Amino acid sequence: MCCDLKRRFLLLYATQKGQAKAIAEEIREQAGARGLEADMHCISEMDKYNLETEKDPVVIVISTTGTGDPPDTARKFVKKIQDTTLPPDHFAHLQYGLLGLGDSEYTFFCNGGKTVDRRLQELGAQHFSDTGLADDCVGLELVVDPWIDGLWLALKEAFLLQKEKEGMSSVVNAVSSSLSAALHGVHELNLSSEVQNLKLEDEGVRSSDVLSQKLVDINLVASTRDTEPSLVHSVPPVSQSALNIPALPPEYIEVQFQDTHGENPHLSLLISEGTTFEVPVTKAVQLTREDAIKTALLLELDIADTVFDYQPGDAFCVICPNNVNEVEELLQILGLSEKGECFICVKVKQGTKKKGAARPQHIPERSTLKFILTWCLEIRAIPKKAFLRALVECTSDVGEKRRLQELCSRQGASDYTRFIRDSDVCLLDLLHAFPSCKPSLNLLIEHLPKLQARYYSVSSSSLYQPGKLCFVFNIVEFPACPARPVSRKGVCTGWLAELVAPVLHPNKNTLNTKGGSSSTEKISIFARPNNTFHLPADPSVPFMMVGPGTGISPFIGFLQHRQKLREEHADWEFGETWLFFGCRHQDRDYLFKQLRCFLENGTLTHLKVCFSRDFSTAEVAPPKYVQDVIRLYAKEVARVLLKERGYFYVCGDKKHMADGVSDAVVDILSMEMGADKLEAMKILATLREAKRYLQDVWS
Repeated sequence: MCCDLKRRFLLLYATQKGQAKAIAEEIREQAGARGLEADMHCISEMDKYNLETEKDPVVIVISTTGTGDPPDTARKFVKKIQDTTLPPDHFAHLQYGLLGLGDSEYTFFCNGGKTVDRRLQELGAQHFSDTGLADDCVGLELVVDPWIDGLWLALKEAFLLQKEKEGMSSVVNAVSSSLSAALHGVHELNLSSEVQNLKLEDEGVRSSDVLSQKLVDINLVASTRDTEPSLVHSVPPVSQSALNIPALPPEYIEVQFQDTHGENPHLSLLISEGTTFEVPVTKAVQLTREDAIKTALLLELDIADTVFDYQPGDAFCVICPNNVNEVEELLQILGLSEKGECFICVKVKQGTKKKGAARPQHIPERSTLKFILTWCLEIRAIPKKAFLRALVECTSDVGEKRRLQELCSRQGASDYTRFIRDSDVCLLDLLHAFPSCKPSLNLLIEHLPKLQARYYSVSSSSLYQPGKLCFVFNIVEFPACPARPVSRKGVCTGWLAELVAPVLHPNKNTLNTKGGSSSTEKISIFARPNNTFHLPADPSVPFMMVGPGTGISPFIGFLQHRQKLREEHADWEFGETWLFFGCRHQDRDYLFKQLRCFLENGTLTHLKVCFSRDFSTAEVAPPKYVQDVIRLYAKEVARVLLKERGYFYVCGDKKHMADGVSDAVVDILSMEMGADKLEAMKILATLREAKRYLQDVWS
């Protein structure tokens, strides 16, 4: 009993979209195979664990959301440990290892994990395992897999140290022997030169074992004339390698079809993030000309009959369904076309080997099959390797089976990145590419993540337009590619565009946002307040805004709000305002030409625009991008930021714009202050920390 107790470790996860939880579950499965007990909890469940008295090692898996915030589930925990009255030895007894998840496309990479890690260190906690920071930009598995592999030796040493401190040498020997045997077995399995046959029926034992497979005759996979790899075809060395593939995840969901009828759950029951509001779309306007490269729409919502409240700069979430045609297509492939409207009951499978198995919170216990596929599951999600491993068992063609094994193997990691991750391949694409793969419905519920609501920046001011909320978006387009032979629109933007298509202004060439037709359609929304991306509290403070394309959206709300404040408070002092806007063509996608009105009435002090694709006959070519325009006003930027302690806002694309803008600001600070680039970067970091250089960006 004592030995079992000391094989326990506490496993906490903090997730926004489910990735941290999935990784924690993988750690728990592997721990069970090694004779360890992972006591797993969401970090928000603070009534189920107590770090103040925790004696066993603690493993934390935490993601990052927004522009560097901890996930919603970790906010209460972070607030608790950031209590400034806590002594520096508050967690001196604690041994922990932390795995942070993030995306290097964003400035504050893995900041959720870094915040928790830094604070635990400040309170005296000690690492028993090095901190891992996984980057979703290049593939989480590149850090996650080796970090988990190293976790077991680190835990072994942590247990040994713990037992030695307690003077329990007999238990030390038992634990050491058990863990060493497990680690030795895995080591032999990984390094063995003998290629074993993969049991395709996989008995579900040793869930963490890395299995090898006998080479399949390459002629079964593809013709030897094919020399380039693809989603369905591999080439040497992958095609000739013994494979290290994940063990089969245990099934844990049971789906029962019912003859009864009823009503599906209300959409509000699917949302745990806040109160939902069903509101009518009162206006829809196409802001771009028909020949523009991207199509931008403005939608106006009527929130007058709700308690929904927002400030300019806030975001909100739209609850959207999957594409109806894709749902029907999926039902057809699954052989369930006739059962879409049938009610199903989703329960945990009796006798499952999955520890802590529970029905996913986003799946109602009882609803129609079509409701689950339409509103609950992200059928466009990029399949994770564990899902590919499960799909192997549903595939009858030996060549297709082998290729799926390659794609989820370590040897096929680059193929997975290239043909699945980077190509945005989803389940439907896989089922078309591997037609002998026929997954069960329970497998989809187990492996597809929750269909997430989509965030949009507010493009209005409730002071300027009481009872109204406006937002602007481009209709996202995913062109066809070799791994995905059909083009698609974004899940939410495509749905919204289809929803308002009948009511768009008949004269679509106009860019006048005062036009637009009325609509009777309704959508469900909930608030997603932004704690920092707001106007300065002091109206006399100057600020600069950079928002090319639809990045201008929140700044329309800023300017509307500022205009109303100027009208209502003539005696107030207002600081100067700058707006840098850019688009491809002045006559096709200049989204808000009425910006001139803000300039004329004094709300906007300076408006600087650029058009990247317009041809110029000038001797000196005008700047193409907003970052180029900003450099032309270096002295003004430095004055506003350094001398007048103003604010600088950036909204829009991260990779192609926001990084260029920050580079331009660094160069300006370096030049105007006579400092080297490193010193200028430190100044920009200070501005970020002071919340005076603010970003609302997306990748």
